[in-house]
Amino acid sequence: MKRLKVAATALSLLLAACAAHDKPQGPSLDDVRAVSPALAHNTQALLGEVWRRPGLSPRDRSLVTVAALIARNQPAELALQLNLALDNGVTPGELSETINHLAFYSGWGTATAAIPVARQVFASRGITAAQLPPVSPPLLPLDQAAEQARAAYVDKLAGPVSPGLVQYTGSALFHDLWLRPGLAPRDRSLVTVSALIANGQMGQLAAHLNRAMDNGLTQPQAAEMLTQLAFYAGWPNVFTAVPVVNGVFASRQPAHGDS
Repeated sequence: MKRLKVAATALSLLLAACAAHDKPQGPSLDDVRAVSPALAHNTQALLGEVWRRPGLSPRDRSLVTVAALIARNQPAELALQLNLALDNGVTPGELSETINHLAFYSGWGTATAAIPVARQVFASRGITAAQLPPVSPPLLPLDQAAEQARAAYVDKLAGPVSPGLVQYTGSALFHDLWLRPGLAPRDRSLVTVSALIANGQMGQLAAHLNRAMDNGLTQPQAAEMLTQLAFYAGWPNVFTAVPVVNGVFASRQPAHGDS
């Protein structure tokens, strides 16, 4: 990874800012350097170089990274990344909704494991319940045609195996979770796709990446999401996703000769 002038102090400045405001954080750069000087150098370069790439906004990179850490149940860096997300423009309500959303896509335990860290971060920044989404907000409108197609597919796939799964896929996910306004549909798709890739779950990746792009995620943004996830979910998970992502990209290209 090439050296950049800004990389040399990026992480240390961020950690110093967190400490100055008494914000919860993970291991310091000195902690990392005492165990692995190479990792400390690469961490500086990660924040100084990768996070500054233009293909994805800092806000979106934060959503991708927080989703990966929660999905993989890796809390050591979560406080730092939650603080960075807030600094990058992700709202407390959006972080709250992200944690709730990931309970359904990476499991209840991963979401609840993030709660103590998030609570400390919120408390340190004076974030109160009044800034968080309510339990039952007015929901976004349901796309009836898309819902009928989804329901028919799920019923055919899972109905003979688990009627309860069919029921809650409709009532809990697509009639409630995906219609909550506290996180935009594009961002719900972004954190869902990030969680699927982070956990190496390719079976639903094509469907959710298509949904993400229908919801406004562009192909360059999806491509740069893979770059970000390589560092936070590991190269093997991302390279496992590449053929699926490539297939989605290819399927969405206009047919030859179309305008």
